[in-house]
Amino acid sequence: MWLPVLGLILGIALGFSTEFKIPAEYSNYLSIAILAALDTLLGGIRAQLQNIYDELVFVSGFFFNILLAAALAFLGVHLGVDLYLVAIFAFGVRLFQNIAVIRRILIAKWSESRQKAKKVD
Repeated sequence: MWLPVLGLILGIALGFSTEFKIPAEYSNYLSIAILAALDTLLGGIRAQLQNIYDELVFVSGFFFNILLAAALAFLGVHLGVDLYLVAIFAFGVRLFQNIAVIRRILIAKWSESRQKAKKVD
């Protein structure tokens, strides 16, 4: 459990300590990549809490989501239409759905543990 937290802290520290700038032309692609990563992460957490986690599904979903979203954004740039907004909308909806399910699972587990503690007392 401590390894992902350590990686997050290290990544934030490296991000703030470097002067790396992303060109404005790539901002749409970066926003989609970040949302795809968050969607996959929350989907993995949800699957783990539901005891249906599969590493192959997690990794393949991550890359498939990023490739599909980037392809939509690329196609949209060439058509002159903001198709990246479709991916942002879809990932945003899934993020909120996953957060809602994770919240319900955690509340149910918390309530269950409180009921067990009351029975012991």
